[in-house]
Amino acid sequence: MDFAAAVTVRPGRAEDCADVGRMIRELAAFEKLSEQVKITDEGLCEDGFGQDPFYKCVVAELPPECRSKEGHTVIGYGLYYFTYSTWKGRNIYTEDLYVMPEFRGKGVGRKLLREIAKIALEKGCTQMRLGVLDWNRPAIDFYFRRGAVDLTAAEGWHSFRFGAEALKQLALGEAGTGAGPGSLRP
Repeated sequence: MDFAAAVTVRPGRAEDCADVGRMIRELAAFEKLSEQVKITDEGLCEDGFGQDPFYKCVVAELPPECRSKEGHTVIGYGLYYFTYSTWKGRNIYTEDLYVMPEFRGKGVGRKLLREIAKIALEKGCTQMRLGVLDWNRPAIDFYFRRGAVDLTAAEGWHSFRFGAEALKQLALGEAGTGAGPGSLRP
């Protein structure tokens, strides 16, 4: 059987949130960051399929006769959302691209990424962006083989994040003024 041909990539639905949530937790465990996962399956459902969706996703699904060892038919997902570049216009950001370990190396990730790329082009996006941990060499190589450019190496871009407490301080005008990592200096 041609395994890749058996895999269907389709738009995610609200009823997929339990499977997507399961795989988010699997991905976090792989990245050694399980303690950072705070989202619930209900939160995923509201945030992706509620009145004001914040994200979209595609899922990789197998027919029931090909299910995983644990009995799952949804074996991968790609979670994305749209952003905007003042230099390039419409962009798509792929937050997660994940395939269960037993199905890696069989073309599932490639099919998920291809589907997100098609969606990006249909929406008039000029770029797809994503992040990869610096130690995840298989993922880095996967993206390089498909034409990705490492912006940290090529252009010197750094990605920053304001956590919940820093965000509150910014909103209240109480941001720190210290210099160095962790400071909120303008």
